Amino acid sequence: MRHLLQPRVLNIAAIAAGVSALACYPRMALWPTRTAPVWYLEAAIFFCGIILWSFVFAWHAPYAKKPVLQLKLEPKPFITVTLAGILVAAVYHLWMDPSLRSKFPEEYPADFKHWLAFVAFALTFNQLFLTFAPCDWVLRLLKSRWVAVALTTLFGACVLMLNVKALPATISTPLLVALLAGRLLMGFLAVMFYLRGGVLLTWWWTFLLESRHLLTIGGVQAGVSPHY
Repeated sequence: MRHLLQPRVLNIAAIAAGVSALACYPRMALWPTRTAPVWYLEAAIFFCGIILWSFVFAWHAPYAKKPVLQLKLEPKPFITVTLAGILVAAVYHLWMDPSLRSKFPEEYPADFKHWLAFVAFALTFNQLFLTFAPCDWVLRLLKSRWVAVALTTLFGACVLMLNVKALPATISTPLLVALLAGRLLMGFLAVMFYLRGGVLLTWWWTFLLESRHLLTIGGVQAGVSPHY
């Protein structure tokens, strides 16, 4: 706890939480079915972000033995992440997204403005909540990298199942199995990239995955029918 309560950690966490809240604002403002005002959602993201970012800045460097922000990325991990991101994005774009988009269009960006909001939210809060904070919390608690990888991956799968249950329509069993398998794979890779290259490498991975939506958005805006 001595790392968590250091003024330096809390100050950096508060700044990072403020940046996360600002970056998440477009997603909150464009959320058509929200049941709470934007200011309330932004306040929740900010205060939760302070706690989550505190986990990251307090425990990642001492227990993962890597800095949180590695400004100089090694060529081999960067190339690996780039190739993996392009491959996974292609698989989702060709086989997963058409079925999911037809059932849940609200879960996909409709235009470039919505895509920017989706990307900002995914980078600054999704990965913080699903990867960074839980991984560092488990590292601090159990002091095992592989246990942290496994539990963080399973945590992401559990969050996915909760989201699926909350969706207005049902998903067929084969599609659900494929979606869960994809979530487990992406969660595993995200944690591994985080432990290897810090938040920048994982952000790059996330950006590559989210960039696949530009293909559909570009097709719609150009008057080309999307693949669903």
